[in-house]
Amino acid sequence: MGLMSFIKEAGEKLFHTGGDAKAAAPAATAPAAPAVDVAALNEKASAAIANYVRSQNLSTDGIDIQFDGASSTVTVSGTVADQATKEKLLLCCGNVQNVAGVNDLLVVAQAAEPESQWYTVVSGDNLSKIAKQFYGNPNKYPVIFEANKPMLTHPDKIYPGQMLRIPPAA
Repeated sequence: MGLMSFIKEAGEKLFHTGGDAKAAAPAATAPAAPAVDVAALNEKASAAIANYVRSQNLSTDGIDIQFDGASSTVTVSGTVADQATKEKLLLCCGNVQNVAGVNDLLVVAQAAEPESQWYTVVSGDNLSKIAKQFYGNPNKYPVIFEANKPMLTHPDKIYPGQMLRIPPAA
């Protein structure tokens, strides 16, 4: 799939110490300031993203998740069982504040399945409005909600900048 772009300012706030996400590009400091261990900060951010993915009941077995603070990019590699798992894993990694892109190096083990479309939520959106846009029927919003579980816990809890999976119409 390649590189997916995300809105860097939107998403889960996983980096609690301001420097995590800016690891490779720290602000200018006075000469007496201690050196920033960029590799350690990137590793800490990578671990935080992997923990978030696991908290969404997605397995990270055989999956490598690496954050690069210089480019604000997460690289995800390994093998996943199916297309839906791949897409959910990518969304989990990208819908994180301070992540601008996800480099998809994942391989799907199961036979080819149709890929979902992607949609970035804008102010004023709701799942019914998005369902009408993609399926022509606002009452198909549960299809989008189910496709984005467990990241979505309620159909009304979406936010501007969040990227969603829009599965093919059945």
